[in-house]
Amino acid sequence: MAKFIAIYGTIALLAATAAGIIAGMKRRDYSFWAAWTLLFPPFLIALLLLPKSTGTRPISPRESDDYDH
Repeated sequence: MAKFIAIYGTIALLAATAAGIIAGMKRRDYSFWAAWTLLFPPFLIALLLLPKSTGTRPISPRESDDYDH
């Protein structure tokens, strides 16, 4: 059982790293895709099937943007 967990963890980390890189190249939110692919490695296949986004790369809101000054 421990061997299975170690193998799954290694695959999940590699898939999440690849998803972050591929999402960046496809102008997608890399943190979203890396996080979901870490939990469910087959999401990498879905990312590979998506076309490249034609708009600008999405920017995650910063914590400092939530405050009114």
